[in-house]
Amino acid sequence: MSGRISRARGGAFDVFIPARFGSCRLPGKPLRRISGKPLIQYVFECARDSTAARVVVATDDGRIAAAVRNFGGEACLTDAGHLSGTDRIAEAVKILGTPADRVIVNVQGDEPQMPGKLINEVAQRLYDDPAAVMATACCRVSDELEFRDPNIVKVVVDANGAALYFSRAPIPWPRDDKAIQAYRHIGIYSYRVDFLATFTGWERCWLEQTERLEQLRILHHGGRIAVLETAHPPGLAIDTEDDLAAFTRMIESKR
Repeated sequence: MSGRISRARGGAFDVFIPARFGSCRLPGKPLRRISGKPLIQYVFECARDSTAARVVVATDDGRIAAAVRNFGGEACLTDAGHLSGTDRIAEAVKILGTPADRVIVNVQGDEPQMPGKLINEVAQRLYDDPAAVMATACCRVSDELEFRDPNIVKVVVDANGAALYFSRAPIPWPRDDKAIQAYRHIGIYSYRVDFLATFTGWERCWLEQTERLEQLRILHHGGRIAVLETAHPPGLAIDTEDDLAAFTRMIESKR
């Protein structure tokens, strides 16, 4: 597909980027500088490469908000106690008075290589499936090492492209030693603003707490999550010092 939202089939959307200062493995991650720019600016610029009408950074820290405004972006300060990015966005849309029927795409604040085409695809996927409360993306697992890695979330979908389950475990397990046919979940989500109030009203279920995956809260309560297989997977997400160093090398090699 072209990567642009079809006005005949879909419509406009906004991008919200949840970004918190605290991180066990990489404290102050959104403000870490790469070639003179904070990490959050790279993520913001990715979102601007999509057809989003508005891009907002939802953050718990004034320093992050100031950095975003310094490079000309829009920031919204939220409570520090949120346990997931979706919970943070739910507060931000309420503060900003975003219309209830507006489609929001959640681009995580540590994804500086998120393709604009993928952002568009995830927004469109929700427009194409009115029964879904959320849409997200996946791509093929490339090898057994990736399949077994608990830091790489896997997803299984049904015949209609709806998620059956997400897990850090290797699923589906090839019981008869057949070739691996599995999909890696990509942590980008779209949803309508009115669903966010429903989501935050649900308690964190035991599945979500066990796997540490917020989307399991939706499946636990019977919500439909539409999944698309993309040809535009993102590059490296920044979780550790090694990731940051690798991304820095990549950026500096292009200068």
